Order: sequence, then structure tokens, then C-alpha cells
Amino acid sequence: MTSQDNRPLTLRDVSEASGVSEMTVSRVLRNRGDVSDTTRSRVLAAAKTLGYVPNKIAGALASQRVNLVAVIIPSMSNMVFPEVMTGISEALDETELQPVVGVTGYRPEKEEKVLYEMLSWRPSGVIIAGMEHSDAARAMLRASGIPVVEIMDTDGTAIDSVVGISHRRAGSQMAKAIIKAGYRRIAFLGTKMPLDHRARKRFEGFTETLAKAGIEIEDREFYSGGSALKKGREMTRDVLARSPDLDFIYYSNDLIGAGGLLYLTEQGIDIPGQVGLAGFNGVDLIKGLPRELATMDSCRQEIGRRAAELIVARAAGTDGPGVPSRIVLEPTLTYGDTLRRL
Repeated sequence: MTSQDNRPLTLRDVSEASGVSEMTVSRVLRNRGDVSDTTRSRVLAAAKTLGYVPNKIAGALASQRVNLVAVIIPSMSNMVFPEVMTGISEALDETELQPVVGVTGYRPEKEEKVLYEMLSWRPSGVIIAGMEHSDAARAMLRASGIPVVEIMDTDGTAIDSVVGISHRRAGSQMAKAIIKAGYRRIAFLGTKMPLDHRARKRFEGFTETLAKAGIEIEDREFYSGGSALKKGREMTRDVLARSPDLDFIYYSNDLIGAGGLLYLTEQGIDIPGQVGLAGFNGVDLIKGLPRELATMDSCRQEIGRRAAELIVARAAGTDGPGVPSRIVLEPTLTYGDTLRRL
């Protein structure tokens, strides 16, 4: 992306795209004045296609920027994202920039709404989770004229800069460790894939690597909402009732893995001899379990810190004019007490 490609859009751009005057565009976008429904629809469609967002601070500041960094994440209840925010806050502590957070609930339409409102205040940069966005959201980000850093994932084409891990590679690495340990009858338990793209990519990398070794997933189950610990217990109970010969269960995150571990421990099942287990994210919670769950650290705090550092450098102009960065971190596999080593 060049500096010219990242030029902020103006009313003139919308005027030219819609074929009406700048004054009419202004009236439509401010919802003022007598404008026909046909003209209004034409202007709004052109603005959405271009990714134009009205500037709420126009004329108020010479720089046309505020010292805010828009941070857009899917959830604050997920234990992953508070650690990301810690990394972002640490990197911004010694600067004039402050993070402001928007939560999307994993819903593309909510992401569009949050992004529209945040960009209208002309922040100094955007940090946004994931690489999957609606066409309208991508258009707004490209047309924003500010640094954009997509975080958590690197499996895809970035809008600008990106900081994260390869989730397909993470899933593949876990599959290789499970195969090497001698497990063959494997189940996958996790969140519903259409909303959790990163879990989907781990699942794809996991199953592709198993397939190359001639192993098919024995069973699988997905959930949405509710207590992850409780769901982990319930899904583990149900999957073993359906497939009693399973010798390994891979969970899409540590919390449902923790629920599964507690259930199996209560049932007196030998872990990792009879059944091995692994989760993902490396959250601190698993260190307080009766056994340490095998997992993979998703580099959450470092991702937040590195993303914020990119925004700071771009805002200060210390890394050149609008030069995108691609930072791929390597997660660490921890065997714990639930994945045997051979």
C-alpha cells in the first residue's frame, strides 16, 4: 500500500462517484436538508462502496487526528483479549496515544458499525482482530488514511500491516506432536467455526496434517455460548459416550480443555495413558489444574505490544512513509502432563 493509495477520502470523491454536488453529499451524510430518496440512496451507496466515513472533527484540529488508537476485538469475556490489551497499553504508556476499545461479538455487521463510529473520530491508527472482514469494512480501512494493523492471525492477505501467528501452522504442529506420541483415534472439540476463523484455520491445519499421516478425525463437536468449562465437561462426556475408544482429544481452546480434563480426572481415566488432551492459547488458568494441560501459547501480549509499536512508529513517521509490516510470531508447544513424549 502506497501513501497515495492510503489518501483519506473527501466529500469530492463521494460527489464524483454519485454524480451529485458536494453540498448534496454533505446534506445526505449529515441527514439534513431536503434530498430525494433516490439521491440519498445513490450517495449512501457510493459512500459505502468507497469506504468513506464522515469526519466528526473536521475543522476542529489542524492535524485532523486525535491521539486515540482504535482497538477492535471480538470479545472481552474471552481470556485471550485482555492480555492483548495489556500488550497494547504497555506499548502506548510512554506516548501521547491512548487505546479506545470496540467489541464486535464476532459479528461482521457489528464490526462495520463499530469501525464506522471509531473512524469518524479520525484516530491515529487502528488495531483490529482477524483478517476476515466484510467488503464494507475493508473499504473503510483502506480508505481511512491511517495505519491499520490486523492482529492475531497471519493466514491471509493483509489490508496494511499484520502481527500474529499462523493458526494453520499451529494446528499442524499440534497434529505432528500427537502423531509422534502414538495417538491414532482422535477427536476435536471446539467453538463453531463460521464465527471463529482462527479456530477454523487451526482445525484445517490439524486435519490436513492428520490426513497426510493416514488418520481421519474420529469424532467432533462444536458449541457456542455458555460456560466454556461446563461445555468442556459436557462435550467430553458426550464424545466418549459416542466414541469410547478415543485416545486423544484436541480442544480449540484451553478453557473447554480444562473442563474436559476435570471430567476425565473425576472419572478416574488415565491421562495421558488412556486418553491424551491438548488445548490452545496457554492461559494461566491451566497452571492451577490437577494436571497441566498440553497447549500452545498464542503470543497474545507480544502481539498487542508489537502492533501498538507499529502504530506509534507510523504515527511518528520513523519507519518511512506508510510502509506496511508483516510480523509472524512462533507459538511454543507445551506438553504439560496430558500429552506424552516418545
